Amino acid sequence: MAEEHVFETTVEYPADPAQKVPPDPAFSRDNRMRGSGAHPELPGALPPALGGHDRGYSPEDLLILSLSECHLLTYLYLAQRKGIAIRRYQDRATGRLGKNAAGQTQMLEVVLRPRVTVPRGTDPAAVNALHERAHHYCFIANSVNFPVRHEPEAVEE
Repeated sequence: MAEEHVFETTVEYPADPAQKVPPDPAFSRDNRMRGSGAHPELPGALPPALGGHDRGYSPEDLLILSLSECHLLTYLYLAQRKGIAIRRYQDRATGRLGKNAAGQTQMLEVVLRPRVTVPRGTDPAAVNALHERAHHYCFIANSVNFPVRHEPEAVEE
């Protein structure tokens, strides 16, 4: 792998020319996001907890999704290298936003809850142990300043 990679994204505001914009006190935060290449456009919005709505992805959603996706992709690579068949992988991740010691709002922790389905006879301890290694190698988890915990579950099918 090369030493360095560059990724480009685009965020455009407003999402709709008819939406209210600053200085209107009721301005919309709706925007459009896109990765480089042929990625589909994603709607962006302020989350409901902060006065927005749930019709777009918030920065909080995207941060948690990035951690979950990085963990998944790293985990699948490690499983392939160990010869562990993965039938299904689901993650129900949560993030806790709050105030840090300096009183600034930040993500305080993210908990990944991967549920990995494997063929009968697969060692569940080995399946769960790969999560520690995946966390160690996940560069997104290595880039944040808050804990990323794991509560994995191995299921035989």
